[in-house]
Amino acid sequence: MRRIWLLVLLVLLAPLWASAAQPADAWQALREGRALLILRHATAPGVGDPAHFQLGNCSSQRNLSQQGREESRRWGELLRRQGIERPRLLSSRWCRALDTARGMGLGPVQPLPALDSFFAQRDAAEAQTAELIRAVNLLPPGEPLVLVSHQVNITALARVYTASGEGLILALPLRAAPQVLARIAPP
Repeated sequence: MRRIWLLVLLVLLAPLWASAAQPADAWQALREGRALLILRHATAPGVGDPAHFQLGNCSSQRNLSQQGREESRRWGELLRRQGIERPRLLSSRWCRALDTARGMGLGPVQPLPALDSFFAQRDAAEAQTAELIRAVNLLPPGEPLVLVSHQVNITALARVYTASGEGLILALPLRAAPQVLARIAPP
């Protein structure tokens, strides 16, 4: 009887062990350039953009809160602990995304229009997502890649609704239905 209970317990706990091992494998794939990390920008109170939004004018946009700035810093710390100290950082041109990427303190940030929010232009989702996939797959392989974007973009790409500051590690090459290797909560 004891063996049966032990077997039942092992069967019930097996999925927990499998999921616990998965993030370690995903981080390794990211370190080796076989995966990318895509983050939703850190906490910026509100939804969408104000009516007077202007690209390049941060005072006209939703911006990171103090909590968001701290999340960005903690992302940098987490990445360094994972052995990712100088990734290629690509970001949406929205200030909250750029500030998230810069706040990590991991090096220069390159704006990539394919990561820009299409919240106000949902009809652009399919074409912009295809452009993002194309742009990512054209990058030279091998170095860790971190992308900072928006909820609508990440949901269109990976079919996962991410919280502010949450990240997904996706297998490379990037596909229209990418393999999600891990979901990383905001640190």
